Amino acid sequence: MTQLPISADLIATRNAVHADALEDDYASLGRKLSRTGIDIDAILDRVAGFSVAVPSWGAGRGGTRFAKFPIPGEPTNIHEKLEDCAVIQQLGRVTPRVSPHFPWDKVSDYKALREEAATLGLGFDAVNSNTFQDQPGQVHTYANGSLAAQDAATRQQAVDHNIECIEIGVQLGSTDLTVWVGDGTNFPGQQDLGRSLDRYLEAASKIYAALPDDWRMLLEHKMFEPAFYSTVISDWGSSILAAQELGPKAKCLVDLGHHAPNVNIEQIVARLHRFGKLGGFHFNDSKYGDDDLDSGSINPHQLFLVFNELVEAELNPQDGFNPSYMIDQSHNVTDPIESMLSSAETITQCFAKAQLVDRAALHAAQEANDTMMAFQALRRAYNIDVAPILAKARAEAGGAIDVLEAYRLSQYRSRKAQERKAVGLGAGIV
Repeated sequence: MTQLPISADLIATRNAVHADALEDDYASLGRKLSRTGIDIDAILDRVAGFSVAVPSWGAGRGGTRFAKFPIPGEPTNIHEKLEDCAVIQQLGRVTPRVSPHFPWDKVSDYKALREEAATLGLGFDAVNSNTFQDQPGQVHTYANGSLAAQDAATRQQAVDHNIECIEIGVQLGSTDLTVWVGDGTNFPGQQDLGRSLDRYLEAASKIYAALPDDWRMLLEHKMFEPAFYSTVISDWGSSILAAQELGPKAKCLVDLGHHAPNVNIEQIVARLHRFGKLGGFHFNDSKYGDDDLDSGSINPHQLFLVFNELVEAELNPQDGFNPSYMIDQSHNVTDPIESMLSSAETITQCFAKAQLVDRAALHAAQEANDTMMAFQALRRAYNIDVAPILAKARAEAGGAIDVLEAYRLSQYRSRKAQERKAVGLGAGIV
């Protein structure tokens, strides 16, 4: 039995207020699209089938590198995180899965946790390991690295933790393991740059060997932080080489914030797909580096261009096409639920706009070297306001036409502030 946290009557009442305007907007957009040969109902079906996971840790406040400023009602454990994620799914209807992080989300009974999530209308996505942070009682420190550490016992500890995450994931119904390590150096000469990669590959191969047949190992790269001179898996080149070395179940995961400013991420998408190594995305936005800002808050056009490449990839599959999508943000100054509701809508908007590109016109212009018309084929789709399509898809699935309005009227955050233990002051992004 599903037990949702927001009143269905509240959603229905507010949807009734907006229903006539939505139908008018949807009909108007449908007429506009039909003039270019696009069936709006077909786009609606595509949007209704789209989904993106939310991270369990994203339900809480993040912080700067120096401080964390919690808000009342913030979740303190995986059970409260699931409840907050259920709010996002209930209102937005595009986030039916939660990606857990271990050991942050450890419990004694994962079968019960899976059942608990199901009662909230949720399933589980990729499981995430943590070898970038020491935990209470941990035997070996990760201060000098994990999978690429000089110390063999430390490397084995990191391997064992990742294998434990796989075992947990099997119980939760997951089929992906995301591996990110902060291994690297802060000083020239600190480590041998070649040998550190060799150690990573040797350790990662042990994790790979433990994968069930239907699982994938998603390798996440990051340009810097906490290793500021060199990072072992620092870019998509290192990631794809490692994935090719490990085997067909190893894929590359692209975090939109893990690049230098102005890097052409959409081209990376095309390259990874070309070689059958495109595993998935962590959606966020960036201004200077790994800022983990709300998706599309800085450069929504780039997000649209990424989805344009994903549409091309789906139309021309290489070794299958099954990317894993997840929001990965640090909510420093907003209510995390509001940020993830807003981000999920922006991500879905860019997905929908990419469906509107006139592929025949785009490809014809490309073949004719007609730069302006090729660009305009993309720009025309980007300029279309697809909000009525998204709102109608949400409403038909039982979600809210205006998600932020419904959330605020529910007073969910203030109610949780009365029920939950307060989160103390802290440092760092977790």
